[in-house]
Amino acid sequence: MGTSISLAFRKALGKMYHSAMSFFSPKLGIDLGTTNVLVYVPGRGIVLNEPSVVAVSTLKNKVLAIGIEAKQMEGRTHDTIKAYRPMKDGVIADYRVTEAMLRYFMRKAMGRWNPFRPTVLISVPAGVTSTEKRAVIEAAVKAGAKEAFVVKEPILAAIGAGISIQEPMGRMITDIGGGTIDVAVISLGGIVASTSVKCAGNSLDRAITDYVKKQYNLAIGEKTAEEVKIKIGSAVQVSEEVTLPVKGRDLVSGLPRTVDLKTNELVGAMSRELREMMGAIRKVLQETPPELASDIIDNGIIMTGGTSQLKNLPELVYRRTGVTAKLGQDPYFCVARGTGVALKHLDTYKQSILSKK
Repeated sequence: MGTSISLAFRKALGKMYHSAMSFFSPKLGIDLGTTNVLVYVPGRGIVLNEPSVVAVSTLKNKVLAIGIEAKQMEGRTHDTIKAYRPMKDGVIADYRVTEAMLRYFMRKAMGRWNPFRPTVLISVPAGVTSTEKRAVIEAAVKAGAKEAFVVKEPILAAIGAGISIQEPMGRMITDIGGGTIDVAVISLGGIVASTSVKCAGNSLDRAITDYVKKQYNLAIGEKTAEEVKIKIGSAVQVSEEVTLPVKGRDLVSGLPRTVDLKTNELVGAMSRELREMMGAIRKVLQETPPELASDIIDNGIIMTGGTSQLKNLPELVYRRTGVTAKLGQDPYFCVARGTGVALKHLDTYKQSILSKK
């Protein structure tokens, strides 16, 4: 009886200790995407998932809303308010606004009354330059981080997908987000071959918008295009098409109008962008050493990121490369989960994959 009480008491003390440590020495993992920002807190998991959109008053040069509230304003603002994304193609396009966005998300994740500066780990595209890395680190420190690290997205995606990256075995990761497709072959904890192409989910949305404009003389917003892509989009032609009514503004009359879009129409509309994405995967496969290429044939290609969930995309990868592809578990959250694992084992990953200010 006494032993069980003392064991329970030690467990309770352990929980209190870890809770205190997380309060006094907070750590945050941030998947800083072009489309969305996800924040991971060790011990709590993903605590925040909001659009990377900021609404700014052009008259006062002041930030009005960030995240979900700003997203609701997108495409619905008047002349004195601008709602836009300060991240473009996975890197900072507007430094000042990105800093404000990071500060807001960090405070929201930690709680208003936590006065301690967190250690922050942030994902960046595989093809990021040293200047772009430095901009992300500086923005995070100015936003309130005690210290900031950046890690390439394919590494975090692999960790988040449950792949043991330290083994002497070739594993191929394709992380497809809103702004970029990052492709990498990983072995022994490092990247052997990689590329980052600025053609991903947002490019597919624009392709749908342009197609509807040319084919039907109808103007639709990128938000509508994204909904169409998610609901009826496909990477390859299908035998049973799905039809979806789409509303927009007629470019001739200027009046609202509705048209019916079909799945195979969208496949044709997105074909150029999909070819570019497949080209990135083929390029990395061609640069992969033979022994690692053999491992990839055995293990297949792991696909992560929100856009990897486009219907039949693994099938398209197989048709274009001859290598089987499969989605990682909860592909949208893989990078964010990877930041959590990397933070938990920060000392292990520091030397091989982290860049510190």
